[in-house]
Amino acid sequence: MQAPTVAVVGGSLGGLTAALVLAAAGCDVTVHERSPSTLEARGAGICVLDETVRWFAEKTEIPPDTLCSSTGFIRFLDSRGGIVHERAHAYRFSSWNTIYRALLDQLPRERYRLDHEVTGFAGHGDGVELQLRSGDRLHADLLVCADGINSAARSALLPEVAPCYSGYVAWRGTLPESALTGPTFAALSDAITYQVLTDSHVLVYPIPGPDGSLEPGKRLMNFVWYRNVATGADFEELMTDREGRFRQVSLPPGAARPEFASRLRDDATAALAPVIAEAVTGVAEPFVQAVFDIEVPRMVHGRVCLIGDAAFAVRPHAAAGTAKAAADGWELAAQLTAHHGDVESALAAWERRQLALGRGLLERNRQIGDASQRLGTFTPGDPALIFGLRGPGR
Repeated sequence: MQAPTVAVVGGSLGGLTAALVLAAAGCDVTVHERSPSTLEARGAGICVLDETVRWFAEKTEIPPDTLCSSTGFIRFLDSRGGIVHERAHAYRFSSWNTIYRALLDQLPRERYRLDHEVTGFAGHGDGVELQLRSGDRLHADLLVCADGINSAARSALLPEVAPCYSGYVAWRGTLPESALTGPTFAALSDAITYQVLTDSHVLVYPIPGPDGSLEPGKRLMNFVWYRNVATGADFEELMTDREGRFRQVSLPPGAARPEFASRLRDDATAALAPVIAEAVTGVAEPFVQAVFDIEVPRMVHGRVCLIGDAAFAVRPHAAAGTAKAAADGWELAAQLTAHHGDVESALAAWERRQLALGRGLLERNRQIGDASQRLGTFTPGDPALIFGLRGPGR
């Protein structure tokens, strides 16, 4: 095929995957990352669906399982620690940092340009002209915007689209498995473990250790606890950090005010199964991610496209956000190949498919979130809760 020149804005998991698969398809690809140093997301555990690690499975000799911890069961506990439901079901988990580092190692460093903030762009003839903060101007045949939930590209192209707060946040954190007592480690190490509460639920699962270790006992235990926080004053108070700054999307480790972290621990001790409470209260610096929906009516604007969270930011309940971003990149490469490098034809076909995928995933996550946080219909063992990009277990 003809070899389009592609600029990817944003060097996180979605941008890296897109760059790799587009380069493998024959495109001339450069990633522009605004950060002056390589990225880090401390403590963020992710469920690994096939699409997330498809690059390693199909294009490298790196077995995806070497990047992931694994569990063999889905387990629901009651407040005393009794098993409410259990089923054998295999999941893989990793950390954001582990997958990021592995993807970054696959891309030639000259193709991953740090401190390259794109401040503007415009259609220019048969391509796109990019303006960098440095003052430089670049030309690309295709601009792929993978700049995340706070996408500047989306704001420029679709100023009417804004994040819609769901009414709840995710408190998160990790601690070394070695810090758990023996009974708690035994209860949590082989499963993703849930507890359903009134208008809430919490889940705990193991992820690779800081050094990538997959050996039980040397990993991290990751928790996610969804808690309702009313919009307005309550939300603004929670999301105001220790320095008095309001952070709409997330409070990183160490930023949550002590009174809110203390309340989290007190509530955990009072309401959670003892083994889950131990995993929550043992985290030194829990952090907060507000849960938003973002839906775009279009993903293509001339020769510019939005992928991943820049287009659809979905609630985390299907554990498919990173998989969706990867799928956007893979499908874009497939359509460029199918259309012999004709960017506009490829984008038209790509958009039809990815809009449908994004809308379906967004709605499914809304239903699961509402079942837990509003309707009281989140049921232990419900097959609809199985993780998957295209449906439960798919």
